[in-house]
Amino acid sequence: MKNCFLMLAFVALYYSSHSQSKAEKTVQQKIVQLKLAMINADSVMLDKLTTASLSYGHSGGTVEGKDAFIKKIISGKSDFVSIDISDQTILMSGKTAVVRYLMNAKTNDNGSPGEVHLRVLLIWQKTRGAWKLLARQAIKLT
Repeated sequence: MKNCFLMLAFVALYYSSHSQSKAEKTVQQKIVQLKLAMINADSVMLDKLTTASLSYGHSGGTVEGKDAFIKKIISGKSDFVSIDISDQTILMSGKTAVVRYLMNAKTNDNGSPGEVHLRVLLIWQKTRGAWKLLARQAIKLT
C-alpha cells in the first residue's frame, strides 16, 4: 500500500510539474497567431501581436523595428508560404516569456521560392494585460 501511494504521489508530481500554466498556454496561442499572421500577411494581427519597440532580428544579421518588419511581410519581400515549428520550449519569468524553437519554412520572397531552416528565439512581454512580441532573433541551422 505504501508503494502504491508513493507511485501515485510521484505520478501526480510529475504531471503537475510538466503541465502548462495559463500564461504559457496564452503565449503558445500568441505564437500560433504570429505564425498565421506571417503566413497570411495580416498587418492588423502583426500590429496587434508586437510591441512598438519590437526588435526583429533576421538570420542574416539584419535587425528591423516593428514598421519595417510588418512592411516586409505585407509587401512580399519576406513571404512565408508555410511555417513548421518543432522542439519548442517556453520559459516563464514573471511577465516575460522566453521561447525557443526550430523553424522550417517554405518561402516565396519577392516571388522566388525557397526554404529556411532556423533556430529562433522569441521574447514575449505582458503589458497592459496582453502578451506582445518584444524581440525575435534567428540563426541559420548548419
